[in-house]
Amino acid sequence: MRRIELALAALCICAPAMPQQQPLAAPAATAPRPSEAPAGQQPPARPTPSQPAPAAASPTYNVELIVFRATAALGTAENWNLENGAGGAPDADSDPGAPAEQSREDGFVRLLAPTEFQLNDLEAKLRASSVYVPVAHVAWSQTASPWGSHGGIPVQRLGIDTPGLAGSVSLERGQYLHLGLALNYDIAEPPAGLAAAPDTVFTIHDTHRVRFYERNYYDHPAFGVIALVTPAQGPRRAGR
Repeated sequence: MRRIELALAALCICAPAMPQQQPLAAPAATAPRPSEAPAGQQPPARPTPSQPAPAAASPTYNVELIVFRATAALGTAENWNLENGAGGAPDADSDPGAPAEQSREDGFVRLLAPTEFQLNDLEAKLRASSVYVPVAHVAWSQTASPWGSHGGIPVQRLGIDTPGLAGSVSLERGQYLHLGLALNYDIAEPPAGLAAAPDTVFTIHDTHRVRFYERNYYDHPAFGVIALVTPAQGPRRAGR
C-alpha cells in the first residue's frame, strides 16, 4: 500500500462504491417503412453514399483535484536533485510554446464552481488533520485526448495559483481512460525528515488508469494529489 493511502486510512477516507447500472431505456419506436408512409406524404429520403453520418460528439468528463502537502515526511530521505533532473514536469511558465499550442485542442470546456465539487468533505478532513495541508482544490470539465497525444492543460488555466506549483494535467482515452499529472512543486520549507534543502523542487510525473467515482492517489513523500473523474452527464454521487 502506498504511503498516502496508509496515512489517509486514519481519516476513514473510503472510496465510494461504483454506481449501480441504470436500467436500459425502452427501445424507440420503429420509423415506418417508405411503403407505410401516410397517404399524400413522400417517404423520407434515404441517405446516399455521398452523405456521411454525422460524427458522434466526444463525451465530456468532470475532473476534480485536491493538491496537498505533508507537514511531516511520508517517506525517507532521497537524492532530490536526481529526481528533479530525470523526467520532471514541465513548468508552464518556462515553456512558452507548449501552453499556447495545446490550449486550442486540450479538450478544456469550463471550470466548475465550488458548489459543484464532490470532494469538499475530504478537503475538510485533510484540513482538520495535523499531517496534511491542502494547497489547491479545483475542478473542471473537459473531453479526453487520444491515447499517446502527450498533451495537457496547464495548472494555471485550471485555476491553480499556488506559489511554486506548476505543470499540467492530461486526460487521455484509449481502451481505458487515463489521468496523467506532470507537476513540479517548489516548497520553501520541505517537511522535516526528508533531508531536503529549502526551495527544493519535488516532482510528481505519473499516469493512472481511472474509473468513474473512484478516488485516485498520486503519492510522494513531500506532497500528493487526490483526483476524481466522473461523467459530466449522468448521476452524481457525492464523495464519502
